[in-house]
Amino acid sequence: MKKTSLFSIVIISIFVCAFPLSAQDQSAEHPGKVLFKNNCSPCHPDGGNIINPQKTLHKKDLDANKITTAEDIVKKMRNPGPSPTHPQDWAGMKMFDEKAISDQDANRIADYILKTFK
Repeated sequence: MKKTSLFSIVIISIFVCAFPLSAQDQSAEHPGKVLFKNNCSPCHPDGGNIINPQKTLHKKDLDANKITTAEDIVKKMRNPGPSPTHPQDWAGMKMFDEKAISDQDANRIADYILKTFK
């Protein structure tokens, strides 16, 4: 009986000690980081742009394209531009409406972009 109790105490202690550390590590990350990784990084790895190298997420290119605020980034996410008329033309950036990414998450992504890709 004592062996089982001691084993239980050790296991519980491990979980109690380990959980706060992992929670602290995750809270230190920007809340938009995972959202960016899941939604944006396939086309914008490391803030770049695999389709149009002049439209990266780095500050110099954002400024050159008159995208300077989180609101500007969210507007671009919501309405990236006109769709092509020919089916073989590349449409450019995918539109992320409120159903795809909530306003709160879109703002988290935009804030992450502004703080990360300087």
